[in-house]
Amino acid sequence: MEVRAELSASVWKVEVTVGAAVAKGDELVILESMKMEIPVEAPADGTVTELRVAPEDQVSEGDVLVVLDPI
Repeated sequence: MEVRAELSASVWKVEVTVGAAVAKGDELVILESMKMEIPVEAPADGTVTELRVAPEDQVSEGDVLVVLDPI
């Protein structure tokens, strides 16, 4: 399951690591746009299999941020 950016922003913080178990609603990444912090949450329970961003990366709307293997 791919978790995508909902807007163009910069990556402020990555809250998870590959292999981490996450629950629906857990924060995965925090984006920053126009001095606002926007949390990106897990849409379902799962395991992080891939991180495609790092702090200070610039992302566009629709870019894949994290890949989850749903439970």
